[in-house]
Amino acid sequence: MDHLIQKAAEALSRARHVAVLTGAGVSKESGIPTYRDALTGLWANYRFEELATPEGFRANPGRVWDWYAERRAQMRGVNPNPGHYAMAALADLVPSLHITTQNIDDLHERGGSRDVLHLHGQLSQIKCYNDCQGNPTLVDESEMVIGAASPPTCPHCGAWLRPNVVWFGEILPPGAFDRATQAAVTSDVYIVAGTAGAVFPAAQLPWDAKEANKAIVIDINPEPTGGALRRALADSRRVGRAGQPDPRRARDRRHAEDGLPRPAR
Repeated sequence: MDHLIQKAAEALSRARHVAVLTGAGVSKESGIPTYRDALTGLWANYRFEELATPEGFRANPGRVWDWYAERRAQMRGVNPNPGHYAMAALADLVPSLHITTQNIDDLHERGGSRDVLHLHGQLSQIKCYNDCQGNPTLVDESEMVIGAASPPTCPHCGAWLRPNVVWFGEILPPGAFDRATQAAVTSDVYIVAGTAGAVFPAAQLPWDAKEANKAIVIDINPEPTGGALRRALADSRRVGRAGQPDPRRARDRRHAEDGLPRPAR
């Protein structure tokens, strides 16, 4: 494993533009369950489609709102893990770093990363179901109109409020995938962390990076990857768990190439 980590560090030390794609495995190491893992306790009595689709929301908006409110409370009680902090630290070691995440939590931001692109939205945000003021029409909790039953309603149009996340069957936020693709095709190193590459269109991004710019793809994932990601990883450096990368490897390599002493640890 050490030689794989060393190869990854060497690639990062030469990189001019690094792009990162993170998935549920990164957040899971902080204690946040995946969508399906979250169907426990009372929620185990419901099918996934009843809680994470537009149809499920329309059928029972109160139930879906309550499930996401519970998940939101869970996320407030967890902290970033070493993987989040490592990615934030990496931004100071390379000329350019762009993070795209499939996760709906804010752990990257709380770990110090800036300008994170959330492909699937953010659970901490609430929006109007009708997006009456534009897409998305975000509503602050202090502005919610709370009635006798959940969900609360929009202060502008009276429609239900919902979490600002992308449910199955919905399209991504406007422009989000274009920005993620642009970061991928201009990268010379593309890091994939905590995702098996099974959810499209995000799974296409490492393949785009390799095809457009011959990027080196680094897979930080203990599970086998599949589909387009597997094809893209012909020359990958697989370095283990998503929550335990060590940015000091790249820092030490860059300092050595610059003729600088290795920083104290």
